[in-house]
Amino acid sequence: MAKKIYAGNLPYTVGEDELREAFEKLGEVSSVKIITDPATGRSKGFGFVEMASDEDADKAIAALNGTSLGERSITVSEARPQTNKGKMGGGGRPGGGGSKGRPSSFGGGKGKGNERWR
Repeated sequence: MAKKIYAGNLPYTVGEDELREAFEKLGEVSSVKIITDPATGRSKGFGFVEMASDEDADKAIAALNGTSLGERSITVSEARPQTNKGKMGGGGRPGGGGSKGRPSSFGGGKGKGNERWR
């Protein structure tokens, strides 16, 4: 069964072919994906490698974690399922904004309702 591996702290200059070469030395690689910024196309410095077997994946994690790729020491670990972080606002609470029933003068100023604070 295939296992997905997280590869982090990658040099921004490393492409998918170079990442594949590093992992192919340790087993069969099913797929490679470096995550890029959609606006710029530039690498975000991490990606995912899918190995054909769990054994190959475990071998690659043990052999490559902490090694140098380009000018950086890379982090290699088993990939974890994605969470819904993108839908959360600051402080781990669901996204926000808007007045949510508060008066428009909320937060100070000279608006209606602030007379008692003078």
